[in-house]
Amino acid sequence: MVRALLVRGMVVGLVAGLLAFGVGRLVGEPQVDRAIAFEAAMDEAKAKADVAKGMPATAPEPELVSREVQAGLGLFTGVVVYSAAFGGLFALVFAVAYGRVGNLRPRAVSALLALGGFLTLYVVPSLKYPASPPSVGRAETIGYRSGLYFLMILISVVAAIAATMIGRRLVVRYGGWNAVLLGAASFVVIIAIAQLLLPDINEVPEQFPAVILWRFRVASLGIELILWTTLGLLFGAVADRLLSNRYDVARDALS
Repeated sequence: MVRALLVRGMVVGLVAGLLAFGVGRLVGEPQVDRAIAFEAAMDEAKAKADVAKGMPATAPEPELVSREVQAGLGLFTGVVVYSAAFGGLFALVFAVAYGRVGNLRPRAVSALLALGGFLTLYVVPSLKYPASPPSVGRAETIGYRSGLYFLMILISVVAAIAATMIGRRLVVRYGGWNAVLLGAASFVVIIAIAQLLLPDINEVPEQFPAVILWRFRVASLGIELILWTTLGLLFGAVADRLLSNRYDVARDALS
């Protein structure tokens, strides 16, 4: 059963990756091109200023991978491979969660997992450290910024697990609805404390067009939304059909 779910999860992830690639190619890449053009203009202006001061102009770094490959085959490969692998991981989490989160149908379990994953792995970390296009952020702080972002993801996952455990412990005493509210409140408190304690990052150049930054972040949100929505709805439908068929076969064998 787990193997069948894993294969179907990877196939659904592949479909989600194709859809996400379409959004990224049509909406995200034009903003990346504009950000790169801005960075090139800034570098050119800096080079001219250095020459005016009598300093040698800095030669541009060689382009190892062309922009066409990055925006086409590179983006396609990265998104599709990532999505297929992530679909398999989603299927494994579904296999663990199904039957342990109440008497819910596979569609409902899949939808809840997708909603929780979208909020925990993307929305919450992005509230503190939102996505930024090229030319936003200093090259020497890439490792530092990436570390903080993944730390925020880890805190968000731990907070979600802790909130779930708190909610389950309080069900008997306060009832299901109140336990859910208290668990959600504990998640919000943990995340609020983490976001207050973690350092802020503000490396957006003053001259950088705000509209490009905004559109890039909207495109990033769209890609993640497409990915998680496809996983939640399409995998739920596939899993529901698979599990229903297995149930019917077992019932017929016993009758």
